[in-house]
Order: sequence, then structure tokens, then C-alpha cells
Amino acid sequence: MSDLRDLARSANAWPLQEAVKLLDERLKGEKPAKGFVLFETGYGPSGLPHIGTFGEVVRTTMVRRAFGLLAPEIPTKLFAFSDDMDGLRKVPDNIPNKEMVGQHLGKPLTSIPDPFGTHESFGHHNNARLRAFLDSFGFEYEFQSATNWYRSGRFDQALLGVLGHYDAVIAVVLPTLRDERRATYSPFLPVCPKTGRVLQVPVVEARPDSGTIVYRDEDGALVETPVTGGRCKLQWKADWAMRWVALDVDYEMSGKDLIPSVELSSRIAKVLGGQPPMNLTYELFLDDKGQKISKSKGNGLSVDEWLRYAPAESLALFMYQQPRRAKRLFFDVIPKTVDEYLTHLGKWAGQDEAARLASPLWHIHGGQPPGEQPPLTYSILLNLASVCHTEDPSVLWHFIERYAPGASPATQPILDRLVAYALAYYRDFVKPAKSYRKATPDEAAALADLRAGLAGLPAEADAESIQNLVYEVGKRHAFPDLKDWFKAQYEILLGQDQGPRMGSFIKLYGVAETIALLDRAVAGEDMV
Repeated sequence: MSDLRDLARSANAWPLQEAVKLLDERLKGEKPAKGFVLFETGYGPSGLPHIGTFGEVVRTTMVRRAFGLLAPEIPTKLFAFSDDMDGLRKVPDNIPNKEMVGQHLGKPLTSIPDPFGTHESFGHHNNARLRAFLDSFGFEYEFQSATNWYRSGRFDQALLGVLGHYDAVIAVVLPTLRDERRATYSPFLPVCPKTGRVLQVPVVEARPDSGTIVYRDEDGALVETPVTGGRCKLQWKADWAMRWVALDVDYEMSGKDLIPSVELSSRIAKVLGGQPPMNLTYELFLDDKGQKISKSKGNGLSVDEWLRYAPAESLALFMYQQPRRAKRLFFDVIPKTVDEYLTHLGKWAGQDEAARLASPLWHIHGGQPPGEQPPLTYSILLNLASVCHTEDPSVLWHFIERYAPGASPATQPILDRLVAYALAYYRDFVKPAKSYRKATPDEAAALADLRAGLAGLPAEADAESIQNLVYEVGKRHAFPDLKDWFKAQYEILLGQDQGPRMGSFIKLYGVAETIALLDRAVAGEDMV
């Protein structure tokens, strides 16, 4: 086990590097006084879980698994914390009964009736959606509700700590605010006993000795209220800091857009006598135009959309890769990412322990990836569907079973899932964009030469032999670059400007079938 820990410490995998820093720098190699290491992810439940939620939880889980390998004797927990005590600022567009919800603006989400009619509040409904979302991926976590923590009194000591350091907290925050905001800022937001709304009102006086604040109500009256028992909540940056201190959070990730908030909340946490958690700042996702993905804009793609075309493991791989670098998150990255996952899967069996620890698969599957190694890539399946003009999985399996004797949906369940995913992707993205062109005279001559070469191959010719033939034919003809030869095949035979390794594709599709395809192309027939 000690040898494995040594390998883990030196592995070039960011979750292990994060875990080493957490163990050595924050914890000094010791179990925390609370008895476990606490990882946290935060969630704003005014909307539904989204791809950023998945990314944060899966990446945090990777670091937690890595920590468990380095220090199995130290227990860990992951809190998925819902900020459901926040007042609702606007009515979401994607819910029923908007008018009813609109009557409760400003109230905590857990005090607003559920517009879907399935739970005791809007907050409870969205919290249930969050838990179902996380459960569907098998994440291990403990769900935590801000409402429960505030109203049960479990935050009371920490809230009194904020009150006791009121002026110091104010001094940290005020320089970051605009002039008009500075005049009324208070870390405490009282919850109105009459309306139940979270109030944005001036706090006239902080009274640490009595555990209360005095605020000027919307009608001008002065009201004194305890800061405990859920009768006040904190502004977001102070709230984050207070939570870190109250829970003694050891590790939490956040996006690049929250860097100023992390810095400010860290300063507040130190004012309160706590230690801010170790933080990893991850880059944000970009859409196909290079713009930041936004829930309100609806650009990019959702988790459900990714899972319509690819397995969850491929999405986890996408999240694993270079978390500190901005990446385009759009439909065209899906086939490439799936094939990268399959490449890692194919290498696993032949890797030693050190290479496995450096592999994304260890961090995606906790060191236990599936044993199946599909004989075909996602891209090849897409191209097979394309040349067959089919959305029927049985058509693809006809070719697959000939290419890989013994393969079947029963013996290759991963491949069977990939067939369904590839057909869905072909239907929605490849098929609508297909655009065939006719061969030029020079290209037709090269295709005819390839047809003759294929006809002369032995029946047992493998993919590599076919690939060599394709290369030799290209060299014999007047192409400025061999890339032009391959591009011509893709555009003429498949109706697209990119395509597969032709040797593997022809072996899968069949030499006789490819010859028939070439005959049509040489004759100038429509390929659709």
C-alpha cells in the first residue's frame, strides 16, 4: 500500500496533485479535529441542475477519491449544499404557474409554494431534482439545506461570530462596493416576520451583546430581531465565509468568474477566526462561437443533451481534461471525447500501476473501469451509419458482427450503447449536414484505381493492408497532398469533409460493398 501511495504522490494527474496539496499543506498529514475531511459543492436551487453542477461534483469527487488513495485512514465527506434560503429575485421562464410564483418574490425558495405541485415548496422541488440528478450518476454525497441549517440553529454560533466581528466584516466588504451600495450594506438580511420576505434594508445598529440587529423596515419603523434561528440570513459572500467556518470546509472548487468572491470570502473567514478551504479555480465553458456558456442565454449544451448522444463516462472525461483551461462545450466535441475515452479504455489492460494512476480512467471509475474494449470507435460507427444511410441499429450490427466475429449486443453492451448514441448523433447532426459532390476526372481515375486494387486483394486482407493500398493509390495520382486524396474520398463517398481511417472503414463496411460504392462514384451517380 505504501508503494501505491508513493506512486500516487508522483503521478501526473491533477486530482492526485490536488489531494497531495490538501493532505500536506492544509491538513499537515493529520486527521482534522472534526474527524473527517470535508469537501463541499454549492448549488443555487432557483433553477434546475445543469452541466456546471455535474462538472463541479464530478471533479470534486475525483479529488476526494484521490485523497482516499493517499490517506485511506482519514474519513472524507462530500456536502452538496443548497442555498435554498436565498430570496427569489425573478420568476424562472421554464416553470408552470408563473403568476403564482411571482406573488412570492423575495421569499426564501423553501417558503414559496411549489409551482409543479409535487413538493412542499419550490425549493424542496428543486432540491429533489438536484438529488435525483446526482443520484443518477452514482455520486456519494450528503445533501445539506441552508434553510435547515439556519432554522435549526446549527448556524447560530457562526452567525453570532459574524455579529461579533460586524465592523471588521463590513471593513472587508465596503471597498468592493459602489458608493450607493456602501451606504446601506450589512452582512445580515432580516427575514420579515410579516411577509416572510428576505429584506434588503438598512441595518441601523448591530448589538452583539443581545445577539440582535436593528433595521429600518420598509415602512420606516425600526425593528430589532435576533440574527439566529433563521430570522436573518447573510449576504452571499459573508454567507459563504460563515459556512466555511461553521462547517470547517477543507476543499471547495469554483469557477473563474468567482475569483473575487473567493478572495473576499476567504478574508471574511479569517476575520471570523477560521481557515478558508483549499480552492481549485476551474475555467468556464465556451460555446461554439467562443462565448461564455450561460444558463440565461441557453447557449452551449446541457447534460441531458450530451447524454442523448454519448455515455456519462465521456462527459466525465471531458470534465477531467485540463480543468484550468477554457474549453468549447458544444455538440461537435462529443465524438472526439467518446473516442478518447475508448482509447484510454483500450490501453488500460496493458498499463502498469503508475500509468493507471495517471490515466483519466482511474479518476473516472475509481480505479475500476469496465473490462470491455469495444472493437470500433464512435467515429467509425458514425461513418458506417452515414454510408448506409440508416438509423436502424440492426443494420450497423450486420456489419459489426462480420467485422468482429462473436460480437453482439449481448457480448458487447458498451458497443451496443455506442451504436444507439451514434445513430442519434447521425440523425441529428451528420445527416442534415451531408453534402456530396461529384468526382473530378482526376479523382475519378484515382477512385477507379482504388476499386481495381481492392478487387485484387485477398479475402482475408486486414485493415492495415487496405490502408496501405489507399496510400499507394493516392501517391500514384496527381494530388498536391495526400490529405487532398483522403478529403476527396470523404466528400465524394460520405458527403462530409472529415472522415475515418479508410482501411478500418473499408474492412468494416466490406470490400465488396466499397467496390460497389466506388463504381457509383466513378460513374457520377448520386450517392444519396
